[in-house]
Amino acid sequence: MDIKRINDKISVSPQITTSDVSALNELGYKTIICNRPNGERGDQPGFDEIKREAEKFGIQCVYLPVTTGKIMDKDGVVFRELLNDCTSPVFAYCRSGTRSITLWALSSADTLSYESILAQSKCAGYDLSGVVSRLMNKGKTPTSNVDFEHAVVIVGAGAAGIAVASSLKKRDPNLDIAIIDPADVHYYQPGWTLVGGGVFTANDTVRTTSSVIPEGTTWIKAAVAAFMPADNLVLLDGCRHVKYEQLVVCPGIKLDWSKIEGLSETLGRNGVTSNYRFDLAPYTWELVKSLKGGNAVFTQPPMPIKCAGAPQKAMYLSCDYWNQNALLKQIDVDFYNAGAVLFGVTDYVPALMKYVEKYNINLDFSHQLIAVDGENKIAKFKTVNNDKIDIIEKEFDMLHVVPPQSPPNFIQVSPLADDAGWVDVDQFTLRHKKFENIYSLGDVMNAPNAKTAAAVRMQAPVVASNLLSDRGTNIDEAIYNGYGSCPLTVERGKIVLAEFGYGGKVLNSFPSWLIDGTKPSRLAWYLKEKILPPLYWKAMLRGKEWLTKPEKNLPPNSK
Repeated sequence: MDIKRINDKISVSPQITTSDVSALNELGYKTIICNRPNGERGDQPGFDEIKREAEKFGIQCVYLPVTTGKIMDKDGVVFRELLNDCTSPVFAYCRSGTRSITLWALSSADTLSYESILAQSKCAGYDLSGVVSRLMNKGKTPTSNVDFEHAVVIVGAGAAGIAVASSLKKRDPNLDIAIIDPADVHYYQPGWTLVGGGVFTANDTVRTTSSVIPEGTTWIKAAVAAFMPADNLVLLDGCRHVKYEQLVVCPGIKLDWSKIEGLSETLGRNGVTSNYRFDLAPYTWELVKSLKGGNAVFTQPPMPIKCAGAPQKAMYLSCDYWNQNALLKQIDVDFYNAGAVLFGVTDYVPALMKYVEKYNINLDFSHQLIAVDGENKIAKFKTVNNDKIDIIEKEFDMLHVVPPQSPPNFIQVSPLADDAGWVDVDQFTLRHKKFENIYSLGDVMNAPNAKTAAAVRMQAPVVASNLLSDRGTNIDEAIYNGYGSCPLTVERGKIVLAEFGYGGKVLNSFPSWLIDGTKPSRLAWYLKEKILPPLYWKAMLRGKEWLTKPEKNLPPNSK
């Protein structure tokens, strides 16, 4: 038997035999429900055989057969009534278990969220994307058909979504594109480091979403609920359907503030801040200016996160301010990093270590922030040594937190996701591994690159080229080499410009005589402060692909 537990009340499995019933009894099941019609195949045991064996153990046995692909709304209602009347735990079976778990899902749709149902089903090994519209409609078949229909649908109007839409429009101005996103505003998130460092204001980093949507592109202002890739459908909240020929998935990454106990309640006060939020980055700068002594703690969660260098950037800029104002000697600075190294590409570590030493920063590796007591200004960290978990407490006067990060919930439970919940793509073409008319870019997909805006700038032309190649309007297939960039703001006026691709290979955009990325550079700072913001707003988001020509050939041994 291959038993798939859904919850404490019910489990499902493929077809069982009479010899399995005694094992089910030993496992404590009180009711067996058969959802497979008798005689579906010549080698299957009949329901009466299973029932006779079950009665020997006092197990209730119920026959509720349904045909594959023809499960009606009323079947879900009957199944719910059975679950309410039967003694649990319940064991349901059919040929593969799919019909049984589908009946459970439909029967639960009026009491559980569709996200919860999809998550539990996926955990049990079943893909219920084919009935997600019914789950969203409380277990009933929707009466409406397609609400929107477009050639290309893009999920997400962040950096990735707008950039790829603009790159597509640049190549094919008449292409029918729709972007789905509920947000009214669009942020230049790389600028938040400089907001926290007193260089930019928060308003420098925001525009309305309507102002960045490419001309001739439809904006569907709604939240995505689920995907039905077998039917080329995106489902929106409210059970509306969007039909597509090709789909680009780039909704970004989820910041899991709630995974750190007590953090949400104290963010923005009690000295607790983060440059990972638009409204909090100004508070970082307030804290930096007001701190005259004490403990300044900076944290970094487990990977993956977007802009893996950002936790350090906040720390270096803060230290530089304190150093310039003769305050650093009165401040103990700690960097608590859940990882084991300062930076993942070793070429840049020596330059960073010089600043760690200059600012007298204490490095605490393999320390993960798990709780914050804002009122008492205590941060709790978990550290693992030789399989032993220790909890340590650290008092702080200023705490800069970077939250754990994960794919959005509607991605994790979708058929587009890999086992870890990220959109599953070929790392070179950025095409989905299973669904050939689906692409993904940005923070949400599973290619092993750094999750940065610079990476998106390179990915957008790749996706645009390959998508149009699939449509027959572009002959060249493009290759993404994993490029990402992290301008590490080691002091106000100097940056270590880390540029690298897959495997940590250094991929410099400029000759070393102009900018040597392994050394702090004033020109790199000028690039970050003066060049990159207008490059983002006026080039990247408008389809002007400066310094982003995609590669055309796969690297050796990549297939």
